[in-house]
Amino acid sequence: MNRLFDTHHFRQSRQAAPVWNMTPLCADRPAQPVKVCVPGTWESIPGMGNYRGKCLYEQEFYGCGNMRFYFEGVSFRARVLVDGKELATHYGAYTGFDAIAPELESGTHLLQVEADNSWGDDSALHIPNDYYSYGGITRPVLIENIGDAYLTALHITTEKTAEGWLAHVEVTAQSLLDTDANYAITLKIEGITANKIPQPLPVYLPARQQVTLRHTIHCCDVTPWTPSAPHLYPVKAHLSNSSAVIDDLIERFGFREIRLQGQHILLNGEKLTLKGFNRHEDWGAFGCSIPLAAMVQDLKLMQDMGCNCVRTCHYPNDPLFLDLCDEMGMLVWEESHARGLNEKQMLHPRFMEQNLLCTREMVAQHYNHPSIFIWGCLNECADDTEYGADCYRKTYQLLHELDQSRPMTAALLERKGGKVYGDSDVVSINLYPLWYYEGNVKQQLDQKLAEIDATGGSGKPFIVSEIGAGAIYGNHDPLNESKWSEERQCTILKAQIEAVLSHPRCSGIFLWQFADCRVCEETFYGRPRTYNNKGVVNEYRQPKLAYKTVKDLFRK
Repeated sequence: MNRLFDTHHFRQSRQAAPVWNMTPLCADRPAQPVKVCVPGTWESIPGMGNYRGKCLYEQEFYGCGNMRFYFEGVSFRARVLVDGKELATHYGAYTGFDAIAPELESGTHLLQVEADNSWGDDSALHIPNDYYSYGGITRPVLIENIGDAYLTALHITTEKTAEGWLAHVEVTAQSLLDTDANYAITLKIEGITANKIPQPLPVYLPARQQVTLRHTIHCCDVTPWTPSAPHLYPVKAHLSNSSAVIDDLIERFGFREIRLQGQHILLNGEKLTLKGFNRHEDWGAFGCSIPLAAMVQDLKLMQDMGCNCVRTCHYPNDPLFLDLCDEMGMLVWEESHARGLNEKQMLHPRFMEQNLLCTREMVAQHYNHPSIFIWGCLNECADDTEYGADCYRKTYQLLHELDQSRPMTAALLERKGGKVYGDSDVVSINLYPLWYYEGNVKQQLDQKLAEIDATGGSGKPFIVSEIGAGAIYGNHDPLNESKWSEERQCTILKAQIEAVLSHPRCSGIFLWQFADCRVCEETFYGRPRTYNNKGVVNEYRQPKLAYKTVKDLFRK
C-alpha cells in the first residue's frame, strides 16, 4: 500500500509514474489517447465532467521476474492486463486489490487498466446516489518485485491486561511455487521492551497456497495511543528461506482498547464523547482523488472546530487519510460501501456478494489503524423489512468474525419499524429535525429512543450518526433566515447540537456534513447546484457562518 511510512525495506516497491495515456472507450468519443495524472478522476478533464463508461489507461514499465501491481482504488470496475494478458478484475472503487504477473522476461512491458464507472445490471452497490461515483484510477498504483513467496498481510490486535499490554500478531505468507517449501518468519516491534520472541518462527507453505502464523507478544514500557497523544509503533516481519531474507512487510499500530460499558463507549477505560463530522472524499477541483495536503487541511479544519472524530460516509477511505488520522489523533468510524438501498435493491442477486466483499476487504486492509474505533455498514438501508434485517445480521456476523476488538454499528434511517436495534453493538440513527420536518429536537430524540429501547436496543450506546441543515455558500438572509441561507443553517445546527450533546443517552454526534459534495444528477437533480449543500464549508473549504457556530458549541 501507499502509506505515510515505509512498508518495505527489503522488497523493491515503487509508485507507478504519475502520467499515463488514457483513451475513452466510447463510440461517440474519438479514440484518442490523452495524458492524465494517476491518481486522478477523468471528471477533471475538460469535456469529461459527466462521462460514464470505460476508459483504457496505459503505461510502460521495466520489470523482470515476478511482478506485483497493487491498486488502492479504481472506480469502480477494473480489468488489469500486462502485455495484453488479463491478470485480474475487481469490483468496488474504495478498496484495494492486486494483480500478479509471474516470471516476466527482463525488459519493457505494457501495463493496461480498463476502468468502468457506468451503471449496469451487474452492480448492486454503485448506483446513482447522494454522492458522485467518479471514474478512473482514483488512488495510487504500486509496482513491486516479489520472490517465489511473499508476505501479504500483517495484523496486530492489542489487548490490555492486568499484567500489561499484549500484541496479538498475525502474519500471512503466500507461495507462488508449484511445490511445497519451508520458510521462517521473524517479528520485531520497535520502541518497546517485549518478551523474548522465538526466532525464527517456522512456516510450512504448501504449493500455491497461503498460511497465517499467529503469535502473542507481551509488551512492556508501552505508551498507549490516545487522541491527545497518538503514539504509534512500527512492527516488522521478515520472510526467509534456508539461506536469506526474501521478503519483508512493515505495518504501524497503536496500543489502545475499545470497550463498551453499558451505554458508554470507552477508549483505554475513559468514556468517549464524540463530536464529529461526516466527510465525503470529494474536493471541488480534484473529485475523490484528494491530494495529501488537502487531506491535512480537512483534518486541521475539523480539529480547529473542536471535532475529535470523523465518519467515512459511505465507503472505506484512502489509507493515506487514515494514516493522517492515526498521526493526528482523529477517531474514525469507517464503514463499508452501501447507502440508501430499499428492499428491492437489496434483493439484487449480487448485493450480498458485493456487500460482504467490500466489508471483508475494508477490515483486512485497514485493520491496524488505531484511529478506527468502530466499523459501520449498510447506511440507511431497509432495516424495517425481514429480508433487509437479515442482510444486516449477516453483515454484522461477518464484522464480528473478522474483528472482535472493535464494536460495530449501522447508521439507520429515522423511521418506524426498525428490526435490528438489538443486533448491533452500538445503535446509530440519522435524523434531521428542523430541516426536513418541524418539531422539538429533544422530543424527537426521546421518541426515537423509546422505540429503540422497546425493540432490543435498551442499554446500548447511542449515537446520532447524521444531523444537520443545508446552506448555499454566500447566500445570506439575516432578516428572515430563509431556507438555504447561511443564517438558517446556523440556527438549526445550534438547536440540534445543544439538544444532542446535552442528552444523557447520547454518546456523540456526527454532523452532516463537513464539506459540500457533488451528487449524481440521475436521481438527486433536486439538490441545488447538484451538490449536497449541508457542509459547514463549501467544496473548496471556504467556511460558511456555521463553521464558527459549530466551533463555539463543540469547544464549549
